[in-house]
Amino acid sequence: MNIFFKSLSKLFFLILLITPATSFSDPPKGYTFVGYNEGIKLAKASGKKIFLYYGRYGCGFCDKTNIDSFSDPEVAQIYKSKYILVYVDAEGGDRITLPSGEQITEQQFGSRLKSLVTPYFMFLNQDGKPISRVPGFKTVDQLLLMDEFISKGLYKIMTYANYSS
Repeated sequence: MNIFFKSLSKLFFLILLITPATSFSDPPKGYTFVGYNEGIKLAKASGKKIFLYYGRYGCGFCDKTNIDSFSDPEVAQIYKSKYILVYVDAEGGDRITLPSGEQITEQQFGSRLKSLVTPYFMFLNQDGKPISRVPGFKTVDQLLLMDEFISKGLYKIMTYANYSS
């Protein structure tokens, strides 16, 4: 029995050695998501707003949103053309620079959002300041409604929760 545990521990150690140290993220396929810092730079240069997707590898509702909603051609066309797409890995250790200049990890970013769920979606202005926050799984219709809310500037006069109810 002791030999079995020694072999098992050696195998586990070997797996740890050959597994990459970076965390895996899981943005929707077919979209060009960039990291937070790069997204801020691109938004400033292009004048586009940012659509931020805060998710994590293995999140069932992230997968459901990716497969059921982001696969829709209309959603893809709208989000790819109108927004700088930013993905932040909820379990990531990469450093991001907030609009204040403070540097925190991607994981700490979720704490700042007070996000208890993934996916968590945010729209940011070109300077990285939040203009709307929408937690949880979203259908195609909800993603289209989110875009309408931002595109029409309704975030300036009401919350998305009020608009969508």
